[in-house]
Amino acid sequence: LWDTNSSSMAAGGVRWLVAALLGPVLAAPRYRPDWASLDARPLPAWFDQAKVGVFVHWGVFSVPAWGSEWFWWHWRGEHRPDYERFVQHRFPPDTTYADFAPHFTAHDFQPREWAQLFRRAGARYVVLTTKHHEGFTNWGSSVSWNWNSLDMGPHRDLVGELGQALRESNIRYGLYHSLLEWFNPLYLADKESDFKTQNFVLKKTMPELYDLVLKYKPDLIWSDGDWEAPESYWNSTSFLAWLYNDSPVKDTVVVNDRWCNNCSCHHGGFYNCADKYKPGTLPTHKWEMCSSIDKLSWGYRSNMDIAELMDEASIIEELVQTVSFGGNYLLNVGPTKEGVIVPIFQERLLALGRWLDTNGEAIYESKPWRVQMENSTDTVWYTSKGPAVYAIFLIWPQDNVLKLSSPTSSPATQVTMLGFAGTLKWQKSPGKGLLITLPYMLPSPLPPQSGWTVKLEGVE
Repeated sequence: LWDTNSSSMAAGGVRWLVAALLGPVLAAPRYRPDWASLDARPLPAWFDQAKVGVFVHWGVFSVPAWGSEWFWWHWRGEHRPDYERFVQHRFPPDTTYADFAPHFTAHDFQPREWAQLFRRAGARYVVLTTKHHEGFTNWGSSVSWNWNSLDMGPHRDLVGELGQALRESNIRYGLYHSLLEWFNPLYLADKESDFKTQNFVLKKTMPELYDLVLKYKPDLIWSDGDWEAPESYWNSTSFLAWLYNDSPVKDTVVVNDRWCNNCSCHHGGFYNCADKYKPGTLPTHKWEMCSSIDKLSWGYRSNMDIAELMDEASIIEELVQTVSFGGNYLLNVGPTKEGVIVPIFQERLLALGRWLDTNGEAIYESKPWRVQMENSTDTVWYTSKGPAVYAIFLIWPQDNVLKLSSPTSSPATQVTMLGFAGTLKWQKSPGKGLLITLPYMLPSPLPPQSGWTVKLEGVE
């Protein structure tokens, strides 16, 4: 008779022996499908080092290109009069949201040009919407019949094409995916049952997530659409345990915190907490701030106004504040239905890239310093890398003297400015800190740059 106890003990002994002989390679911990275990997983180092990413919101909502990417919900879920009027005036009678899909053509989508633009913007990772709350998938999902980019609209695998172009440019690839779908009958039935049934999760959401991971091997999964239902409905912990234990990206993949209705800022990988989240103090957990060049929308709007867009100075300011507080900065653009990133968005991205060409040493791979900003002003922010401290100042002092009260100088203190040759003169401040004489800047017809960095060595 086969003795199951002794056989399992023997198997355990063999595993122990193999682990002892081969070291920790085979003895990696298995993560359990519960938050205590999953939250203990160390965040892969690449994410904290990357600091700068580009977010891309693109889908059928890019066809009406009005209001925001929540167009369908505002129109059909809330019946907002301004949305109803918009459709009446612009589209034939009896138009449905599904009628927009054939116009989502991606005719001008050039994934390599996108990748080149994002690289020039200084992005180390890019996150694409694979599926927003409208349910349309930007790849040929087998569980999204006739509501995906292979069957409808572009007749292209948008997720795959962009992924290949980004990998060729050595940029990490993240996939945004919404757990819920506003008007999916399976989801609405589960909601009606107070989420006691899980037909939508088992037949739609989870098959898509597994498919995305196996097909595209993403570096990052940016989950969303979590807020209506608990983890027990979404099966998030089971998926994440598979992702961390057995998936092809188990050692490199990073996820955010939107996996259930009380997960944000508590569970998952890095924290988003809320859109455009800005902490007032240094968080203890790795986080990311997502922001959009168009302050009113994440998806493309044909009627946006220049005053509604972030300018270069405010983008740099958000980036610097975010990184000083240990966060990553994910800046969003919404392409048109044809797949064009409009010139004003390109201009903003390229301005960010030019700034990073000079000041990136203070951003990429940096760590928060013991002080995040000067107490007396929020226009000087600090980062650090090894023994070097970087003071990034957003306003050029009128007398050309930068006053820093936080660093303590030593006989070995040396001050340089990124993008400027030679060392800078400095002296001890009468109180405490340093007075740094900045290089004389010739008056220029061009608008001044937004933010400069002094590198301090030999300070405490």
